[in-house]
Amino acid sequence: MKRSYKSRLQRGSGEKGFTLVELMVVMLIIGVLAAIAIPSFIASIRAAKEATLKEDLNVMRNAIDAYTMDKAKAPQSLDDLVQGGYLKSIPKDPMTHSTESWVTSSDDSLESIDQSEPGINDVHSGSDETGTDGQPYSSW
Repeated sequence: MKRSYKSRLQRGSGEKGFTLVELMVVMLIIGVLAAIAIPSFIASIRAAKEATLKEDLNVMRNAIDAYTMDKAKAPQSLDDLVQGGYLKSIPKDPMTHSTESWVTSSDDSLESIDQSEPGINDVHSGSDETGTDGQPYSSW
């Protein structure tokens, strides 16, 4: 081993650095690690957005129900929930990144005997994308 090391030193001091093969091996290793890490990272971001969407929908639906029971009428818009103090603010839809994209549904049915006026009874995401469970976000 000492001989080959010595012979490398005797070749000249101008031949310092890595060989092309060594650099290519390092680049290959970095590429393989990136190919493994990037899809996992993207999947975790999507899972976080879906968890946020589920929680936001749950909070807004509970606020709609509480507003309807307390005021004996359903809210006419999501802004009514903010004005009534049931929500601090309308959350951003994590899929569309907008507060304006929420889709509300309403019908003429009344939730309770005391309710005097129909209005919003449900809220959904305005996104056209499909979730990891195969269902569109707009149907969650």
